[in-house]
Amino acid sequence: MKPVATENTTVLTRKGTCIEFFSAYQEHDYDRMVSLCDPAATVEFSPLEENGKGSVAELGRNLWALLMDCFPDIDNTIDTFSAEGDEVTCKVTIFGTQAKDFPGIPSKGLRFESDHIFIFRFDGEDKITHVSINWDHAGFCRQLGLN
Repeated sequence: MKPVATENTTVLTRKGTCIEFFSAYQEHDYDRMVSLCDPAATVEFSPLEENGKGSVAELGRNLWALLMDCFPDIDNTIDTFSAEGDEVTCKVTIFGTQAKDFPGIPSKGLRFESDHIFIFRFDGEDKITHVSINWDHAGFCRQLGLN
């Protein structure tokens, strides 16, 4: 019989935190999303370049709240997890229907579905210290009616 590979408690705890983060996202509870992070945690929405870098408590919270307001049915599905060192990488499909104008994207009532890569970095206390998020922004805009 082959030995079964097991994950250590730290990896399981961190993956659990990621699941909780996306569960809060599904429930549109951006305050709970932020609460899983260290108060000094940073976020980077990669396609937004310098405008997409800031604190989770301000930029992250505000952008997630805006997304949830403009896409009231926004939801997600976690496709894969991987852990290495102090990071957990999650491939997530995010989808929803636009109901209000989003910065630079007037609402046409269209739906999007987009693969996102979330990389969560953790500290020794298993709190999120940084979240890096990447997606095909041009594809997102096209799905919402921008050329």
